[in-house]
Amino acid sequence: MAATDLISILQQTGGIGAIASQLGISPQVAEAGAAALLPAVVGGFGKQAENAGGGEGGLGSLIGMLGGLGGASLATNVLGPEPTEVDRGNDVLGQIFGSKDVSRTVAAHAANQTGIDPALLKKMLPILAMLVAGYMSHQASGAQGQQSGGGGLGGMLGSVLGSVLGGGQPAQPSGGMGGVLGGVLGSLLGGGTTKSGGNALDEIIGMAGKLGR
Repeated sequence: MAATDLISILQQTGGIGAIASQLGISPQVAEAGAAALLPAVVGGFGKQAENAGGGEGGLGSLIGMLGGLGGASLATNVLGPEPTEVDRGNDVLGQIFGSKDVSRTVAAHAANQTGIDPALLKKMLPILAMLVAGYMSHQASGAQGQQSGGGGLGGMLGSVLGSVLGGGQPAQPSGGMGGVLGGVLGSLLGGGTTKSGGNALDEIIGMAGKLGR
């Protein structure tokens, strides 16, 4: 499954271990929580590109936003020896969710799926957002330098992120950002749906609206 593959990437890069260590939980709990939160996080990045007009313009806008938030250094900060600057992750969440109410609802939704304390999942969200944003920024810089966007970690990340939302295999665009990142975001903009026909984040935002009434 796509979520399983993405968790494998987080494990390979040390992301799951970093989350577990920083939150004082087992890698198994970190893995389960991350898997439940990922669709909304990835959906949030897709919505940003979509709101910027989609296509190459939306892609460029998202890459610019990621760069402004810290780019690849976001993931480096989580994985490195220095304390994670969680405020940077909250800045990412502010951009992709727009409201702390949405973050709370995302955590509550994941808690219902996993049985994990929603307060713990809410602490996990900014760390996970930093990892995903950092990985995507890193891939963007790599895609600018080589057209292939080839295999290995980068290629796997592109395929998995593109399909986490249920859109299947991402399209492989040519030119521009090329290979992997274009494939990821092309899938998010063109095919990232849930079984009920909408973006996973759209459904959660809808739940947040109902809870706020």
